[in-house]
Amino acid sequence: MDDERSDTLTIGQLARRTGLPVRTLRFWSDEGAVPPVARSASGYRLYDAESVARVELVRTLRELGLGLGDVCRVLSGRTTVAEVADAHVAALDARIRSLKVSRAVLSTVAKRGSTAEETALMNRLARLSAAERKQIIDEFKEDVFGGLDVDPRLRDRLRAFSVELPDDPTPEQVDAWIELAELVRDRGFRTRLRTWMELNTPAAGQDSPPGASIWWARQVVRTVADVRERGMSPVGPAAREVLAELFGDADRAAVLRSLEAGIEAEAERYRRLVARVRGQASSPDATEELEWLARALRAAEPV
Repeated sequence: MDDERSDTLTIGQLARRTGLPVRTLRFWSDEGAVPPVARSASGYRLYDAESVARVELVRTLRELGLGLGDVCRVLSGRTTVAEVADAHVAALDARIRSLKVSRAVLSTVAKRGSTAEETALMNRLARLSAAERKQIIDEFKEDVFGGLDVDPRLRDRLRAFSVELPDDPTPEQVDAWIELAELVRDRGFRTRLRTWMELNTPAAGQDSPPGASIWWARQVVRTVADVRERGMSPVGPAAREVLAELFGDADRAAVLRSLEAGIEAEAERYRRLVARVRGQASSPDATEELEWLARALRAAEPV
């Protein structure tokens, strides 16, 4: 256009200089982020070298996720980039946490092949508040641990027991929490775990029950793992020697009842889920060792 100043750019020239579409530049201009420095005699918008720099700043802030309103506030001097960035970081953190939860739920859905109804339940469990999660665990504790006749020190430990999902959980922790929450809300599981606790928890002033060492001393599991690795059968003289080493002259029937209660209650699954939610390292799943031990006890004479 012959009525343009030589040191100005049309919006088309600004678009070529910055690599942005004219439509985007026109929108930013209309919103006040990149206002024209002048108008041509024909009414067309004109920009200058400072406009190019301003476009680059707007592009940078938009790529970082700031809304155009915040960008205009920064450019007008009503706030600073640092202040907007601080608020935006908090919003991004919240969004990231939400996305992690969504990813974990969708991963679990894909793994299980869940129905729409199951997916909705998992999503609700994953997004419970800290207070709601605590209520689930407290109700579970009351059903399983409440009223047990145990040593006061152990009672205090049981009361202090908690399973807390961190403020910024990993997808693996969210996945474990979903599975754990489903498990501890199951009345049947609570009943089975209560039976297991009663059989394996020492009463106040009494010695530990015969089978308690299976659960409270991992040495039993390690011993069985070693003999299984050597290919030892749970039936036969060698297996009976292992039982004698582990339990001596303890009541084998009581030991078996304790063991079977734990297997039926899925105590190993529960233990490992709690560790995963807490983000703790967990000893390997001992279910196969426990089942080997149960077969050995059933085969031994007398049981």
